[in-house]
Amino acid sequence: MSALTATLSDPRRIVARAKILAPGTALAIVLAMAAQFLSNHYGAPVMLMAILLGIPFHFLSEHENTGPGITFAAKGLLRVGVALLGLRVSLDMVRQIGWGFVLIIALCIAAVILGSILVSRLVGKDRAFGFLTGGSVAICGASAAMAISSILPQRDTAERDLSFTVISVTAFSTLAMIVYPIFAEAMGLDQHLTGLFLGGTIHDVAQVVGAGYSVSDETGDIATVVKLIRVTMLAPVVLIGALAMRRHAPTAAARPPLLPGFVAAFLVLAALNSFHLVPEVVIEPASTLSRALLVTAVAAVGMKTSLAKLADVGGTAIAMLAVQTAVLAALVLIPLLTGLV
Repeated sequence: MSALTATLSDPRRIVARAKILAPGTALAIVLAMAAQFLSNHYGAPVMLMAILLGIPFHFLSEHENTGPGITFAAKGLLRVGVALLGLRVSLDMVRQIGWGFVLIIALCIAAVILGSILVSRLVGKDRAFGFLTGGSVAICGASAAMAISSILPQRDTAERDLSFTVISVTAFSTLAMIVYPIFAEAMGLDQHLTGLFLGGTIHDVAQVVGAGYSVSDETGDIATVVKLIRVTMLAPVVLIGALAMRRHAPTAAARPPLLPGFVAAFLVLAALNSFHLVPEVVIEPASTLSRALLVTAVAAVGMKTSLAKLADVGGTAIAMLAVQTAVLAALVLIPLLTGLV
């Protein structure tokens, strides 16, 4: 912290640091813009495009001129983007859906994450991988994967696992966007229940919006609100995860902070938004900036990913994500079909 304070208090250090970070950060921004272009014009998932565009430029992450900026984009910009997500959630959303269904969603999230951590050891993966994949499936896809990865202990496979998770969870989310509305109709769910189902099960926000409004405006509105409630769960999950990592960290190792700064910022912004202390004119630009930063961070993660190492994850991990996705869908669907909601 003292080093950061010293840097911020000296303009010359700020300029020098900016010069070091600029090349790599600029590359990540360019790739993010390209991914957004493909998404806007061809309907491709922007997070998936960002990481796929970044992977061929892996060699730049090892270059002395671009490496520091790419690392900064993958970690620093990520934290700011996640913090700004707090402006998208509020207690009004909870009241709109009802505390009963919010409790169901919270229990489903807990079950998927805890189950993933337990199962990961059975399939030859560590607990960190189970937490990473389970959290991304249960909460909000790529954004959750990025946030959770930032509190996990340093591992040789960290970037590989993160890239694999972002690619896989986005692919499953895109498939769900197409299949789940058809499945909901076949199960006889009305528009309201369909919105609850889509918002409670599809991984990424964009795919929830696409699936919900493909059914009706009412379904789209409900699905989006439920999804943003799941986004709210990101803060307590990351906080609990950080506490667990801190407790199990080796004595000699530097422990993670008790409360990660970006999680604290998320909670503060969500509280301000809940009490309507943030002007509407600020919320929309902040939401746009948050998404842009997250896409840039994902592009940087792609550049830090070795394609050869990515192939080492194996088919077992893909099957694990498929099971996680199916379990979440079943856990949310059961109370909808049995009239508990």
